[in-house]
Amino acid sequence: MKSVTYKFYVQGMNCKSCALLIEKELSDLSYVEGVQINFDTKIVTVTGDFEGIPAEKIAEDFSILLYEQKYSFSAHPFDVAQKDFSDFKIAVPVALAFIVIFILLQKLGLVNIVSGKHMSFGSIFLIGVVASLSSCMAVVGGLLLSMSATFAKEGEKFKPQSLFHIGRLISFFIFGGVIGVIGSAFQLNGTMTFILGFIVGIVMLIMGLNLLDVFHITKKIQPSMPKFISRHALGISKLNHSLTPFLVGAVTFFLPCGFTQSMQIYTLSVGNFWNGGLTMLTFALGTLPILALVSFSSFSFKNNSKAGIFFKSAGLIVIFFAVFTIINSLVVINVLPPIFNF
Repeated sequence: MKSVTYKFYVQGMNCKSCALLIEKELSDLSYVEGVQINFDTKIVTVTGDFEGIPAEKIAEDFSILLYEQKYSFSAHPFDVAQKDFSDFKIAVPVALAFIVIFILLQKLGLVNIVSGKHMSFGSIFLIGVVASLSSCMAVVGGLLLSMSATFAKEGEKFKPQSLFHIGRLISFFIFGGVIGVIGSAFQLNGTMTFILGFIVGIVMLIMGLNLLDVFHITKKIQPSMPKFISRHALGISKLNHSLTPFLVGAVTFFLPCGFTQSMQIYTLSVGNFWNGGLTMLTFALGTLPILALVSFSSFSFKNNSKAGIFFKSAGLIVIFFAVFTIINSLVVINVLPPIFNF
């Protein structure tokens, strides 16, 4: 067949991790020669042996291939849905209720969320929970489903998923420890602590705004892991070995998720291997319950009818954590008094 190039429009591609996963899945097809993705326009350009095959049929095949990951392809632009601000009628009260409970628990001393210039493990765990429910982290579940499909054909349904989660937890502890050691090599004065805390807050603020799905520009400035690292990390899933699920779980540490990266930046400030490892492990444990549901069931918030309400609630909560972190970083350099000393 003669090589033909088609452009397809994609629904469900909400983050750069999604784009990488789509690129990987399509590139693995024997008849595909090249894949280019424009994340801003949500257009995927595919070159391959498509002579005589209409674009509509190829779009249908791609949609079937990535059905589990909730991506849809079309040869024509999708109808652009209007922003549904009505979701905020429920999202705002839900987020406010969470924040009030958060503050009350701290004031009563039941949960030590606020701990001076450092986050407590409680706050890190909560950030992990929110991260696991975000559209960005959906790519980890999608990668897991994609990888485990081959093992499922061989009757392996429980072991691959278990190895994936074990590998993820171990890698987050080890690599988190390494980051802690790297940070300990530098004497972090008040200014450096402020800079790291401020960066973490800004990254979380961008993630929160992305979850609101109101400001398109935040999707463009969302930080991500260098593409060559992420691409090699996804390439691990091609290995045909019984330990592949373990390795795939381990390399999720390097996928371009803003929540993970904000914790990685923060871990530079914790001072040693043990604290660094526990920080990233706690974050990974926060993501575990939802990711376990994704891997052992058909659970998904992504295309649920209430997804807009949920993501907006989560976005507002993340923005609260971001502002909280930024203010605490300003407290470190004495620009502000300790506002959150309840």
